Amino acid sequence: LSDKVSFITPARFLFNAGSTPKAWNKKMLSDENLKVTYFEPDSSKVFQNTDIKGGIAITYRDTTKKFGAIDTFTSFEELNHILHKVSVVGEDTLDTFISGRGVYKLSQIALDEYPEIEIIQSKGHKFDIGSGAFKILKNLLFFEKKPIDGGNYTQFLGLSNLKRVYYWIDKKYINPPKSFYKYKVFIPQANGSGAIGEVLSTPLIGEPLIGYTQTFISFGCFDNKYEANSLLKYIKTKFARALLGILKITQNNQSKAVWKFIPLQDFTVDSDIDWSQSIADIDRQLYAKYRLSQDEIDFIESKVRAMD
Repeated sequence: LSDKVSFITPARFLFNAGSTPKAWNKKMLSDENLKVTYFEPDSSKVFQNTDIKGGIAITYRDTTKKFGAIDTFTSFEELNHILHKVSVVGEDTLDTFISGRGVYKLSQIALDEYPEIEIIQSKGHKFDIGSGAFKILKNLLFFEKKPIDGGNYTQFLGLSNLKRVYYWIDKKYINPPKSFYKYKVFIPQANGSGAIGEVLSTPLIGEPLIGYTQTFISFGCFDNKYEANSLLKYIKTKFARALLGILKITQNNQSKAVWKFIPLQDFTVDSDIDWSQSIADIDRQLYAKYRLSQDEIDFIESKVRAMD
């Protein structure tokens, strides 16, 4: 439009989130002529009675000046410092450890024996075990009580009337991922508003041979419960959830991208972190491991809510 342009826009693009094309997000975040002059995560403070997920940003672009690429945007200087310290270590990150919400599918046997499923399910989703599976497939494939008919039944975690429940389904009717047979950690695919440091809605350990509907996602694929419990504690730490807050600026937990700044740990008994300790003590071990300053520690402790 001109050499100098200023816009007031939704801020989701700053976190490479939302429906804006990723190519556009990347272009903006790598533009050395662009800077953010104002960011407010709570849009109602700018526009009353308006809820814009991810907040509001004011950007300024000047073709005659170079401000340096935004690259990874954080609304707190302390969080930027923490991210740089963690990134230097060069570990794998937690996004490589996630199983998405659509990894459990119905088997072809289920469709062959109950062809009406294709009519019941949404168009193009005949194999999905969706968030409403316990309602629309109840007493067809899913049962509140384990049937006594000689079938090989297994449990699934989902929601019924907004409450977490386990229903039963015959194993021949599902096409599960490898993690189904292992220990893992379940969390809801969405919770909160995206505010930094918010509590995750009750993560829990998934035992072997327990699956989940698309209401949930899972982390890990462990042979023993100790390692799954270690991961559960890690997800609950203030350290991990502070880093999650860099990219999780909406309710969305299911995108692998929002977890990509959280370093993956060794969750075994041989780890450099003693996972038998309390979550607060594990946080202290992580602060020491990544050599966080007292100001950075104080920032996390003040901004992130504790989880039991």
